[in-house]
Formats: sequence, C-alpha cells, structure tokens
Amino acid sequence: MNSAAPLPQADQTLMFNEAASTGDVVAAQFARNHDTVAALAAELRANPPPFIATCARGSSDHAATFAKYLFETQLGIVTASASPSIGSVYAAPLKLAGALFIAISQSGKSPDLLRNAEAAKAAGARVVALVNVEDSPLAQLADTVIPLCAGPEKSVAATKSYLASLAALLQLAAQWSREPKLLAALETLPQALRSAWQSDWSSLTTGLTGAHNLFVLGRGLGLGAAQEAALKFKETCGLHAEAYSSAEVKHGPMALVGEGFPVLCFAQPDGTEAGTLALAEEFRGRGAQVWVASAHGDLPLAAPPHPACAPLLTIQSFYKAINALALARGHNPDVPPHLNKVTETV
Repeated sequence: MNSAAPLPQADQTLMFNEAASTGDVVAAQFARNHDTVAALAAELRANPPPFIATCARGSSDHAATFAKYLFETQLGIVTASASPSIGSVYAAPLKLAGALFIAISQSGKSPDLLRNAEAAKAAGARVVALVNVEDSPLAQLADTVIPLCAGPEKSVAATKSYLASLAALLQLAAQWSREPKLLAALETLPQALRSAWQSDWSSLTTGLTGAHNLFVLGRGLGLGAAQEAALKFKETCGLHAEAYSSAEVKHGPMALVGEGFPVLCFAQPDGTEAGTLALAEEFRGRGAQVWVASAHGDLPLAAPPHPACAPLLTIQSFYKAINALALARGHNPDVPPHLNKVTETV
C-alpha cells in the first residue's frame, strides 16, 4: 500500500469521477471548439502543410501516437513526433517551415515543450496548442489554441484530459478531411463514451490483482491506447507493464510470453484486428493469461461510431477497471507515490 490513509471506495476516487465525466466533457468541447477548428481546418486545406510534427510527454505523448495514425490514415500527411530534448537540451534547429506543429499538454507549462514550440514558430511552422489550461504559457505563444475543456483535474492520473486530447484531434481530422462518416461520428461519440463507462471489465481487475508484470498490445490507431494503459498500470497500481504493437511484439519481446504471463490486447476494429486476435490465440496456446478488448473478446467493447473512435471507448472502459484494480492492490490511484500533477521537464 502506498499510503497509511484509508482507501476510498471505488466510486469515490477523483480518478473515477473525473473519468466518468468524459462524455459530457467531450460534448462541451466539440460545441465550444467547432468554429475555431473549422476555421483552422479551412486554412489547412487552403495551405496544406508538407508534414505534421507533434510534441508532448507522458499521456499527452500517447495522444500524439494516436494523432500520427489518425492524420496519416485520414489525411495522408506524414506525422512524426518531435523529441522535446532536441530543442530544450540540444538546441538543434529543425527545418519546420510550413509544417503544422501540434503541442499537446494538460498544463501548458513544461519548459521543454515551450522551448520547442517557440523554436517551431521561429522556424516558420504553424503552432497549434491542445491545452487544458487556457491562460498557460503554451496557449499564449500558439498561433491557434484548441482548448481541451476538461476543467480542473485533481487526480494525478490524467483521464478526462487525455481523452479530451484524443477528441480534439478527432474533431480536427474530421473538419480537415471533411470525411462524412468521421464527421457523423463526432455527433454520437459523447454518448458512446458514456456507454463505454458502463462496460464490465471486472475480469481484468480480478485477474491482475496479484500480477507482477504484463504486456499491453495494440496496433495502428490503437497503439496509443496500449501505451496509455501501460502507463496507468505503472502509475496507479505499481504494476510493471510494457506496451507493444501487436506486430512489433513478435520481434523479440514475445519470447517472454509463456505459462501464466498476463497479456492485455486491444483489438482495433479495422484491418489490424485479425492479426491481433490471432496473436491473442497464439499466446493462449502457450498458456498465457490473455484478455482481449473487442466486440469479439472477453472484455466487452461497445461498437464505435467510427473505427477511429474505438481507442477512446477502449480507454474509457479501461479507466474504470484500472481504478478498481489500483484499490484492490492497496493503492490510491489519485496520489501515486513520487509523482506530481504537473511535471516540468527541461
């Protein structure tokens, strides 16, 4: 146990209640940001960037992983992650003229993100900030601010702000591409998130109460969700978890998977799904302890309004389960040891 204080009930943690509000957060965010995002999308269609660079850390960097697959699949524009240390530590100037530079941050205060956003702007990039704190330094220097509208988030473990980041990226991609099915999905996503919160993943909570380590697998649009889940296992449960692409795990790490080894698979409902399900069966054949989140798996997953929305529903269901798991393992998910809400790296 990480604290001598009595543990709260599962539905009384800050993490539980903040995550539970995500559907309402996203609905409000879409309404408030519609005109801002539509105007930005129109400018990007008129002057398409040669590429997109993202910059983020922690959960926000997992949102950036989602952004890569989202923009590349929906817009065909190469999207890459810019390491914050390139600007803040190495002071290496990058050739970003005409690029779209997306900085993602809950607080908007981390010095390394600020330094890179400043350098990107000076290099001729259009800087867009996805940020929850609207009067933050990052918001003040950006060319366009897309507020996350998550409101105060008091639990150290980010939940609604992470999902709000993914939702903001979805709204931008939909407005930019003008793809009818993706635009229509925005209308029903808030209710889909509310439904996902009701999913019963208690088998995962029960099965991992005594675990020491595990793999979390995803692929494509679902890889960022696997990264986020692995972080939350470490952060809230003191449980060592590693995230891998369900393709990349075959290049060495799968040698660890044997009798009783826990594996959590997020099966993204698109062209990557069959391969992930086949890998799950292979691991079951080795005697591994496997859970699969999908319409065809043992962890129920509501049908997404669009495949690109599936990672949000997966993580929303996961947050409820990980909150319960943390408490079952004797941890308060709101106050992980050695961590602060705002991490300021240089």
